[in-house]
Amino acid sequence: MNKITILFFLLLILFHHLTAAKAAIGVGVGVGNGGVGVGVGVGVGVGNSPGPSGSTSAPNLSNAYTALQAWKSAITDDPLKLLDTWVGPNVCSYTGVFCSTPRDETTATTGSNVVAGIDLNHANLKGTLVKQLSLLSDLTLLHLNSNSFTGTLPDTFKSLVSLQELDLSNNQLSGPFPQVTLHMPNLIYLDLRFNNFSGQLPDQLFDINLDAIFLNDNQFGGEIPPNLGNSPASVINLANNKFVGNIPASFGLLGSNDKLKEILFLNNQLTGCIPQGLGIFTEMQVLDLSFNSLMGHVPDTISCLQDIEVLNLAHNKLSGELSDVICSLRNLVNLTVAYNFFSGFSQQCSRLFNVGFDFSDNCIPGRDMQKPQPECSVIPGGSLSCLRIPSPKPLVCGSLVTGSFSKYTDHSSSSSP
Repeated sequence: MNKITILFFLLLILFHHLTAAKAAIGVGVGVGNGGVGVGVGVGVGVGNSPGPSGSTSAPNLSNAYTALQAWKSAITDDPLKLLDTWVGPNVCSYTGVFCSTPRDETTATTGSNVVAGIDLNHANLKGTLVKQLSLLSDLTLLHLNSNSFTGTLPDTFKSLVSLQELDLSNNQLSGPFPQVTLHMPNLIYLDLRFNNFSGQLPDQLFDINLDAIFLNDNQFGGEIPPNLGNSPASVINLANNKFVGNIPASFGLLGSNDKLKEILFLNNQLTGCIPQGLGIFTEMQVLDLSFNSLMGHVPDTISCLQDIEVLNLAHNKLSGELSDVICSLRNLVNLTVAYNFFSGFSQQCSRLFNVGFDFSDNCIPGRDMQKPQPECSVIPGGSLSCLRIPSPKPLVCGSLVTGSFSKYTDHSSSSSP
């Protein structure tokens, strides 16, 4: 064999190895350590190479192949034909499946990959979630909103120890609250809204390190767990369910959440007082208590919510006067108190007329669009005593101490109107 032939042969081998290396570099998925957001980055190359014919390139991808094929068999309708690409061992080429190198790179073998994310939002898939999905132990993101999945979450999902984001919103899932989500140590984003889950919420839900809790538009009921204020979440949405009883009296007075920005209780069956401790959440921007049966006065501690932009108290049975300390909130752009039994509001509230102040259907003398006088002759919750600290100017939030808590709980028992 002459030198030219040998050189040509060596060049062919080199070209083969370069091509294989390029094919092994694929799409990367990264999830940030803080907050709710997800970072999805695309690396060099556009896919991951399959292993030898009939196999995958690593044991973890072999498990992923088993899991995804089992799930595909449980999907009964795929109108967009997205799963037509779910053929063969190269799971990293499947539509909606994203691969990355293992998070622990010190133990990763050269060229190895794992399934790090699944995003099948708005795919209109019908079927169930299968227990084999628990084999995806490196999965950090599972987004399945706007499909038609039924059933509930398999208990085996507790093996998804890397999962950080779980979005199952807008499906047809049912049953009690999926307790398995409480055993996912890295979960920070939980979205179960617009499903058919029912029953009471477990206390543990508000003791784990979730940053966002979306449970709205289900059939959850019973009383809200008393440790609600323990949650470190920045967003909690409990709207459009069937919760009854009081908002926990300890809410805000017990716990150490200093980053809650939005909480929505609207359209439930809540009664009793607005908790005094709500004023502790000084980062609050949206508070919606509308469409319940809350009674009594609005606590002046709400004046501590200096970042509040939207305050909705409409469609309750609240009474008394709205004071200056509430209407003087500097960032308030929408205050809605319609359909209550308020008897007046301070001059300071008048400045909100042009930015969104709805006080219709109350009991305010001399104002248009109020209740007929007979309806205002008996104020609901007349025997209900809610602690209210009168003050001519906004309260200093630091002066609110847990000593108020014992006094509040002694006087806040609700009674029938």
